Amino acid sequence: MNIEYHKHYSSHLDRDMEFKVYGHAGLPVMFIPCQSGRFFDFENFKMLEHWAHWIEEGRVTVYSIDCIDDEAWAAKGADNRWRIENHERWYNYVVEEMVPTIRHMSGLANGYDQLIIPFGCSMGAMHAANLFFRRPDLFGGCLALSGLYDNNEFFPGYCDDLVYNNCPNLYLANLPEDHFYIDLYNQRKAIICVGQGDWEGPLLESTRWLDSVLKSKGIHVRVEYWGTDVAHDWDWWFKQVAYYVPQLLD
Repeated sequence: MNIEYHKHYSSHLDRDMEFKVYGHAGLPVMFIPCQSGRFFDFENFKMLEHWAHWIEEGRVTVYSIDCIDDEAWAAKGADNRWRIENHERWYNYVVEEMVPTIRHMSGLANGYDQLIIPFGCSMGAMHAANLFFRRPDLFGGCLALSGLYDNNEFFPGYCDDLVYNNCPNLYLANLPEDHFYIDLYNQRKAIICVGQGDWEGPLLESTRWLDSVLKSKGIHVRVEYWGTDVAHDWDWWFKQVAYYVPQLLD
């Protein structure tokens, strides 16, 4: 398997950012780690093993990126505006710096351009879904497993313009019914999944809220609920990857 390590300077974040590439061709997938995780978690938490056959077959290349959750969503107790401004800088880093980098690398590998699929679990799922819903012109869908899609858990009682713009449950609820993004959403492949077992309670509630908003807007994103034995844990995310990735690649 081709594995590459990269470091580049981000003007949005004013620091060096790291990422790893797994693969040599195929659909570009951008992995976003769980809360406060790092770019190497895709490998260290054994998720690579569950993508390896698609990667080795040249059907997918995974770009595992870094986040700054400890300065944003996870920095509970710090100034809320500072936290969400940091997140917005990270969002701009992804959209304006990481996306062009991935599309360039993927284009060279494949000989043609493809939209990126963001993928994540837990907070990574929140980021993946938010990236897709904010920019369906850049992202070809998403795979979001066990995510939160509102501000109640991390910004309780606080919602400014930037928090609102990063909570799909909020901004999608106010999306005009004739907005051109709705057609884009319905042309993409987006899958959102949550379990109903241990440690999934707030995520299940948030996913149901998102599901109801999507239905009310005629947005045909696939939202699925796994059983009451399905916990917020890597072992279940591995099973969900095995089930859903072939459907993304069809």
